[in-house]
Amino acid sequence: MKQTLKLSDIIAVGFMLFAFFLGAGNIIFPPLAGQLAGDHVLSAMGGFLLTAVGLPLVSIIAVALAGGTWEHLTKDLPVKLATLMATLIFIVIGPMFATPRTGLVAFEMAVKPLLHEPGAYSLGLFSVLFFVVASLFSWFQGKLIDYIGKFLTPILFVGLIIVAIGVFIHPQGDILAAKDAYASQPLIKGFLEGYNTMDTFAALMFGMLMVDALKGKGITEAKATTRYLILAACIAAGGLAFVYISLFYLGATSFAIAEGANNGGVILSLYVQALFGPSGQTVLSVIVLLACLTTAIGLISACSDYFSSLTRFSYRTWVVINGVTCAVIANVGLKQLISLSVPVLYALYPVAIALVMLTFLRPRLPNPRVAFRVVLAVSFLFALIDAVKATGLDVSALNVLPLFDIGMGWLAPTFAAVLMMFLMPKTQEKITLREVTEN
Repeated sequence: MKQTLKLSDIIAVGFMLFAFFLGAGNIIFPPLAGQLAGDHVLSAMGGFLLTAVGLPLVSIIAVALAGGTWEHLTKDLPVKLATLMATLIFIVIGPMFATPRTGLVAFEMAVKPLLHEPGAYSLGLFSVLFFVVASLFSWFQGKLIDYIGKFLTPILFVGLIIVAIGVFIHPQGDILAAKDAYASQPLIKGFLEGYNTMDTFAALMFGMLMVDALKGKGITEAKATTRYLILAACIAAGGLAFVYISLFYLGATSFAIAEGANNGGVILSLYVQALFGPSGQTVLSVIVLLACLTTAIGLISACSDYFSSLTRFSYRTWVVINGVTCAVIANVGLKQLISLSVPVLYALYPVAIALVMLTFLRPRLPNPRVAFRVVLAVSFLFALIDAVKATGLDVSALNVLPLFDIGMGWLAPTFAAVLMMFLMPKTQEKITLREVTEN
């Protein structure tokens, strides 16, 4: 029986994936990057789009081509190592960093400006309410496409279109000279800034969530699942690119009204108020709340689904555990949470990039099992050095490494390792998913 989706369902699936991606980091980082990039905004935006749109897109496609599950994607790795990698990624995008950040950004940008005297009590109360709502949506896992793709995301997208039109028709200032690293290395700086969205991690894990969502719509065949995953990824990537281009231009033309702003949330808030007057904050609050809420729902659902597969606790039990943990960690504060996450991202992001690259190269690799293990080990080792540098420790003795001074010391060794793997003797060994899971 041929398995197909109606056009409305295909769009809903793509919108759902777009909404999962478009969260806190996607909103707060581009405006500040755009302002600092100034007259180098196109180069900086290009680098950002590579990591914040290009990598998530190819990651979803890699998951689809590999078979739609993490087990298929990592079948050439030892099971325990693959499980450890997945667990670390889920911890990063789940209860430790990305998911609590959605609640923090929602409070800082959507609620705090509307309060007379906001304080720790206000944040605590809001974080509880926010993650209770996110957990309730996550509770009914099979209804995610209907809830998010058909209802929440269209409202979110209309709000974003309104802001984008305002930005391009009535820019609030001139584009000035680039600052800091954006003046000398805008492309690389933009590329590294894209790490903060954490969307490549999310893409590797959302792929599995999307497979479950498609099953709920009757799509179970591998070929049909792959096709609709790729279509959804393309729709989501197009939406993300639209948002980022708008926000970068917003930031680049914001100096006159947001000089000295230390985060993109402040820039966006001041800009929208300048465009739309007092009602601007209401528009922004709706956009931010929906963006952060839909991402929180996706992350809680994905994490709970994975952790329930590893433990004796059910999916809904993990929804509660993740929701409570996120509500607690959200009270750390946005600035502190971002600063804590940067070294972790520098350590793990290159490994995710290497995994995606190897997935596409696998059919041509003489010995995939050795290649996956060696290349991922090399990327992690050198990424760990970059992470140590990101903490502020002095590792200047390693400046001899290519690109190490700009935070990408992992790149050359990883590519060298990949090239070496093509010189390996060819193996006739066939590794099946069943053999891997029985190790």
